[in-house]
Amino acid sequence: MVSFRQYKTSSGKVVLLGKSAETNEALVNQVENREILLHTNAPGSPFTNIKSDEEDLSKEDLYESAVMCAKHSQDWRDNKRDVNIHAFSKTDVFKTKDMPLGTFGVKKFKEIKVKKQDILEFEKGIKN
Repeated sequence: MVSFRQYKTSSGKVVLLGKSAETNEALVNQVENREILLHTNAPGSPFTNIKSDEEDLSKEDLYESAVMCAKHSQDWRDNKRDVNIHAFSKTDVFKTKDMPLGTFGVKKFKEIKVKKQDILEFEKGIKN
């Protein structure tokens, strides 16, 4: 059984994050068509899935989930600065035969800039 990192937004939306190439692959494969995925604009990020229909998400839910994604990224680990996150739907994700495990392409996305201070505040409230 695949295990994901799991959090909840302040409104109670469940957010799943991959932990490795294998769990990123499994996470993307379990996403429903009307749900949102997140990933940093750079490699080395968990794919992040908000378990809610896109039209039921508030801006706060989306931003809080982006903070979660950013906190677990290599970009944050290595640079400790603002992190750019891409938000996209499953229908915009593709995979070709030559892409390694846990790697996907994205046709179109919305960019969310996650502020350093918001990641630091999130880190204060979690233990992992």
